[in-house]
Amino acid sequence: MSLGECQECENCTSEKTNLCLKYGLDFSALMPDGTSRLSSKGQRLYHHFTCGTWSEYMVTSVNYVVKIDPTMHLPYASLLSCGYTTGFGSAWMAAKVERGSSVAVFGLGAVGLGVVDGARMQGAAKIIGIDINERKKHKGEIFGMTHFINPNESSDKTNAEAVKDLTGGMGVDYCFECTGVPSLINEALQATKPGQGQTIVVGAGNDATVAIDFIPLLCGGNLKGCIFGDIKAKSHLPIILHKCKNNELHLKELLTHEVSLHEISKAIQLSKQPDCVKVLIKI
Repeated sequence: MSLGECQECENCTSEKTNLCLKYGLDFSALMPDGTSRLSSKGQRLYHHFTCGTWSEYMVTSVNYVVKIDPTMHLPYASLLSCGYTTGFGSAWMAAKVERGSSVAVFGLGAVGLGVVDGARMQGAAKIIGIDINERKKHKGEIFGMTHFINPNESSDKTNAEAVKDLTGGMGVDYCFECTGVPSLINEALQATKPGQGQTIVVGAGNDATVAIDFIPLLCGGNLKGCIFGDIKAKSHLPIILHKCKNNELHLKELLTHEVSLHEISKAIQLSKQPDCVKVLIKI
């Protein structure tokens, strides 16, 4: 994910969003002049979200580049793009989780664990993780999770009901949906405290449209989405990098496997293993 930041437009000077009006998300797959920045063996290739990966060389706009501290551990720096940072930013900037509040996180992949880490740093008192992979319980606890729900082991209750059982029947103050599964958006909304609670959609799925239950919204539900966790590249990434250098974040816990470039097929298989969070490909 690549977002620019002109630091001058109405959105950039606001604390409400990270969507720059001048250098926003680019869905054209081309450079501003209509040309492609990528090619292979003379064949034109296209980028996605202004990103070009697996390239030996790439042309990009300076407005989408952030210089990092040269002493930064590069494997950890590679994680501070879409994924962990999206989750961390969702708790820090998008929701602005308050100290002493309750949080629920649907899906404990890199994004969900980033939410847990961000909620912990914001001072959340109760952080509930929901995942069908039992191995994520231990991983979530390292990041700061206080309670764990495995839907496969509580089949007599919905996820929303299980969350409400842990919050006195009220639901959580902040609920983050990190899987992109359409049905879980409604469960996340139902698991959130009506009125003051916030339901944040972070995960991206394959469905262009999702059916949302009307009653929870009508009864005071607050549902919003965010891109890159509302993180502004030039303003916020240096802060996150600094926290990483000070060992305030749990990035090393995300790196569960390492492979060399010629083992990339193995990396794809590893990513499907229940104990895998992130695979580092050493180029």
